[in-house]
Amino acid sequence: MSALPPLPGIFRPLGPLVSQDGYLAVGGLVLLEDFGVPVPGETILVVAAVFAGAGRLSILGVALVGFAGALVGDSVGYLIGRLGGRALVLRLGRFVGLTERRLEEGEAFVRRHGAPVVIVARFVEGLRQANGILAGALEMPWLTRFLPANALGAALWVGLWTTVGSLAGQHLDAIYGAVVHAELAAVVVAVVVLAAVVVWRVRRRRRERAGEPPR
Repeated sequence: MSALPPLPGIFRPLGPLVSQDGYLAVGGLVLLEDFGVPVPGETILVVAAVFAGAGRLSILGVALVGFAGALVGDSVGYLIGRLGGRALVLRLGRFVGLTERRLEEGEAFVRRHGAPVVIVARFVEGLRQANGILAGALEMPWLTRFLPANALGAALWVGLWTTVGSLAGQHLDAIYGAVVHAELAAVVVAVVVLAAVVVWRVRRRRRERAGEPPR
């Protein structure tokens, strides 16, 4: 089996991790990210789907492990929020500007739109990590409201990114070539712009020294 070309951009560092630990890395990082630990859960899900699209993993396996990690991770977050309550949310929230007034507004919003908030938050960076903790602190019923919404949101989120990653993995050589050309073009443009700025500054300084008015 031929080697995969290097993954572009932010995906590159996670390639060796997926190659070595496979499904364990996917499930573990998705689970940790979903209750607030700052790890690249979404990114590794995409990388694993790329590997699946290239024939290195099972796309069904990636989807199932990602779904399980997301479901369990948010449930752990819910438990943390439920046990810690509003006091925990306010204690942690002071680092991100979450005041008691904002929390009260959030409580009212979640009570009105509870299930949709849980589903949509899955796709929003920041909310995805805090979603379960906030729902637990606001005492959203776990079995009848949070769990079904969390499961639906996780299924949609995993389905989206595994599909995108798998399709990318099937055309990785072409995508990688396009990215390399784009990076080269960006470097050329940056060099040209930098050179133009340097030339402009040098000419302006020369005019200033010669007593000419600025242009």
